[in-house]
Amino acid sequence: MKEKILDLFTRDALETARANNTYRSMRLMETPESSRVKIRMPDGTSQEQILLASNSYLDLANVDELKQAMAQAVLEWGTGSGGARLTTGNKTPHQKLEEFIAKFKCEESAITFNTGYMANVGTISALCSKNDFIFSDELNHASIIDGIRLSRAKCFVYKHNDVADLQRVIQEAEKSRAYEPTLPVPRKLIVTDAVFSMDGDLANLPELLRIAHESECLLMIDEAHATGVLGKTGRGLAEHYGCAHADVTVGTLSKAVAAEGGFVAGKQQLIDFLRNKARSFIFTTAMPPAVAAAACNNLRYIDAHPERVQNLRENVKFFCDALLHEGVNVVQSPSAIVPIVIGDEARALKISAALQDAGILIPAIRYPTVAKGQARLRASLMATHTHEQLQIAATTIAQIINDCL
Repeated sequence: MKEKILDLFTRDALETARANNTYRSMRLMETPESSRVKIRMPDGTSQEQILLASNSYLDLANVDELKQAMAQAVLEWGTGSGGARLTTGNKTPHQKLEEFIAKFKCEESAITFNTGYMANVGTISALCSKNDFIFSDELNHASIIDGIRLSRAKCFVYKHNDVADLQRVIQEAEKSRAYEPTLPVPRKLIVTDAVFSMDGDLANLPELLRIAHESECLLMIDEAHATGVLGKTGRGLAEHYGCAHADVTVGTLSKAVAAEGGFVAGKQQLIDFLRNKARSFIFTTAMPPAVAAAACNNLRYIDAHPERVQNLRENVKFFCDALLHEGVNVVQSPSAIVPIVIGDEARALKISAALQDAGILIPAIRYPTVAKGQARLRASLMATHTHEQLQIAATTIAQIINDCL
């Protein structure tokens, strides 16, 4: 009886996913995250792979001095925090981390969350409610979409990176107010990824700042894939463009920073507001203080080693050039993400599996992460990849794509 009830909730979805080549499973990695890893193969053996699938863009997880610093932080602060930040969980490492994030991002203040997902969900749902308007890029991350849903605000989706369409939907929203004159004047929020995680392209921050100012909107950007990657010293989208910051800058500590957690940086008033209103901050146990200490140490390392950011940029250019030379259709990526669009889901899976057999680990990204018929190999690079590794990968990718035609 219980199995039949469970089937009602789950069976059809699983069967449909298998039939549509969108069923997901996990691969087992047997070594730490780095440019080369060992994974467990289907036959139970271990195989070394060139890893082109990591968000640890600067490869900080394997820097000896940073590992030692985290180990020392565990010895000093223990393995857990023991409470929410507003009760007993707030420890010295949390405060030091937030102070350094604010300094690194050139902002007045910052607040940390346990994950970047929680930062987006908590921030959007705190800032907006059911009578407000949110303008969202159509390719925004799921955490932004879920935050909008949780806020219950009216959402207007604009075409990807299309500032003219953003202006159109803002005007559409203004017209809709005329039909509801008794409602309170809505607050308006524009929200976008800084680097779009499946395409690797960038939001046009200068234009978004202009539109936000002209339309009296608050502007929020998610720099999950920008922090440690964009700009001469890895400070993100504003440094990349040489322009002002968004009103609300969200980020993560789990990608280029190679720790765990999310953050929001901005004016002190914004941070005070989130500390009092963001439910994903208030109603959760704080991240372990040792993790906060590790994140702070890693950010300090990025600050002291801008050459790590430059190595990443050089690797991306080399890899894109190598792919183009091999006849693979890619564009020069401004970020660490290089999408190789395949189209068909089944073919993308076949190519990814063949690459894994050949010692190159690049996952096939499929619906619903990307649109149907837009399946792709999502290559993401690290600062420590060698040009030899990247050339081998580019040649192998081209050969296998051609073999799977």
